[in-house]
Amino acid sequence: MVAVKLTISGRVQGVWYRAWTVENAEALGLDGWVRNRRDGTVEACFCGAVPMVQEMVSRCRTGPIAAQVESVQEEAAEPVSEAGFKQLPTI
Repeated sequence: MVAVKLTISGRVQGVWYRAWTVENAEALGLDGWVRNRRDGTVEACFCGAVPMVQEMVSRCRTGPIAAQVESVQEEAAEPVSEAGFKQLPTI
């Protein structure tokens, strides 16, 4: 098991990125969350089996069809305490 936090920048707000992330993370069986940040980025935390987390990180580099991802910053994270994947309010 592994946990990572991503900060995704580019055209990632207003393009269905968060809902797309929830759908993909749930399909991969991951726990965690996704939210918009006031600076225009999207932040997400993924927890789960290494291959599934790696796959999700790879998917985030492209995002949904309307997104234009410019960069994805990845860092180690603490595992989330709740099961499931959810969308959080903007911070």
